[in-house]
Amino acid sequence: MAPARPAASLPRWAESVRRKYIGGEASMFILHHNVFDEILYGGTFYSLIDFLSEVLLKDNKDTIIVYDPSAGVRYAKRTSTLGTEPVRPNRPPEEALADIEHEILLRQSAALIVSYAGSIAPPGEENFLSQADRMAAIRLHRWSMSPELESKDNVVFLLSESLAELNAKIVANPRVAAVEIPLPDLDERAAVLRKVDAEMHEDNVERLAEHSAGLRAVQIAQLLTPRSADSALGDKERLELIRSLLGGSADAEHRADKLAAITRGMDTEEIRHLINPDHPLPETDAGDPYAEVIELVHRRKREIIEKECAGLIEFVDARHGLEAVGGAEDIKRELLQIAAAIKSGDRHRVPMGLLFVGPMGTGKTFIAKAFVKASGLSAVTLKNFRSKWVGSTEANLEKVLGMVKALGPIILIIDEGDRSFGGQSEDTDGGTSSRVIARLKEFMSDPDNRGQVLFILMTNRPDKLDIDIKRAGRIDRKIPFFYPDTPEDVEAVLKAIFARYKLGEAIDWVAARDTTSAKLVGYSNADLEAVCLLALNMAGEGSTVDRACFEAAIADYVPARDAGMLEYMEMLAVFEASRRSMLPQRYRDMSQEDFNLRLRELKRELRL
Repeated sequence: MAPARPAASLPRWAESVRRKYIGGEASMFILHHNVFDEILYGGTFYSLIDFLSEVLLKDNKDTIIVYDPSAGVRYAKRTSTLGTEPVRPNRPPEEALADIEHEILLRQSAALIVSYAGSIAPPGEENFLSQADRMAAIRLHRWSMSPELESKDNVVFLLSESLAELNAKIVANPRVAAVEIPLPDLDERAAVLRKVDAEMHEDNVERLAEHSAGLRAVQIAQLLTPRSADSALGDKERLELIRSLLGGSADAEHRADKLAAITRGMDTEEIRHLINPDHPLPETDAGDPYAEVIELVHRRKREIIEKECAGLIEFVDARHGLEAVGGAEDIKRELLQIAAAIKSGDRHRVPMGLLFVGPMGTGKTFIAKAFVKASGLSAVTLKNFRSKWVGSTEANLEKVLGMVKALGPIILIIDEGDRSFGGQSEDTDGGTSSRVIARLKEFMSDPDNRGQVLFILMTNRPDKLDIDIKRAGRIDRKIPFFYPDTPEDVEAVLKAIFARYKLGEAIDWVAARDTTSAKLVGYSNADLEAVCLLALNMAGEGSTVDRACFEAAIADYVPARDAGMLEYMEMLAVFEASRRSMLPQRYRDMSQEDFNLRLRELKRELRL
């Protein structure tokens, strides 16, 4: 019996399930990702289990069994006993699954919903799994292949936050369909807002729907509910409001104190109607009633996402824009063009990803954060998502990518990319690295992400990166970074550092060039910053950095240098650069033959 199409439009994922089931593609489904959210359908919020049992399956299944490993078995619907005893509620998983199998084999139209499916059939090498876990995985796998079950109108749903939490025997089965339940999109978030606050103006619905990207429906509802519950003013705000409503009336101050005591718990409108209904509210209250809500959404969204992705991602706080970057004019010009394209919504002019490549200390991270501020986008950094536990690394990556996609448009910064995504031996990690890199490459090349997710990958050893990650369509632009190689370039960096740290009036760099900037040619940006801060320490507390202090700091500072490795990193940056015009003059005119020869010499000297 095919499920009848409900009167209201189903969510896209549910329609996909319905279509696959009617088409005979599968009778077992893995629903994953946003499985613990609430679903707004027909004006009512449902949990996923309730939505399946009360909306999707209610009218076309005679028996609906819900199995939670911690709570046991319950029947959401059972119209016929067929002379059999119901499955006992509190049974160990292996016994419960056996009883459930016996029950559904007798039914012509039954559904089984298994929550926390990963706890019943967890991933891992079969030799290391317990007997119960192995038997549960085999049983579920056998159900998906069973001609007896397939001949009947029976369906099984396995619920799991991540596919990596389930046994690979089930996930890889072609007879099992995995359907992702995504986080609410813009239209779904707007529908939730209208349901939670029916009086909200449509303009505010659109604003909040845009700002709440990345949140679940239940989280959006929780953020807005306190508006009605906590709309009462604090004592100080209530007293100020009452004073403004009383105006210059006699004994206004004394009356305001008394009224403030008896109106505790009332909101702004209630107080106004009680004291002076004809008096307009103060400008601060009548201006933008949802400004504080949006600020709350931003704050809570960050807290929620960082908590859910604990240790996996971190939001970027960018204090300085590109104007705080000294020198690197070609790089800033390139990034400003990208920022303008992002702001204007011109997705075709936005690259899929950027590779920042160059020796350590060239300012890659600082410029990436400055670009975040210039673009006006949110940005997160990808932290260490690798785990020693089987399947956890893949699950962590899926969680991060799902969250990033829901938050778009967004910038995803991956520092030291060679460590995160460099090639690792399958003998040491069981093939985890190859699976991670394959999934990352798939996500980076998804055309739907253009203009929505911008990757910034940073490394000083691009030769350690998987070569396929660096191709066009994943990393469209490779931006090289070099140490300042002229006194003028050094001075541009020094001026920016002096301004950023407020080190005092700028030194006359032209007059002092021979004893200052000319001696710092070849120093990294990080070294230049260290020299400036050393000069500040030499100047003493409360003093500013003058020429004498700065020259003393230059004479005293010893940079850590490995000339051969630094040159090798520079040559790699030259090799990766997308545009010849962004190279220093000494490399711009170098022939390919000379370049390859020098690169081979360096590799031989460094034994790489």
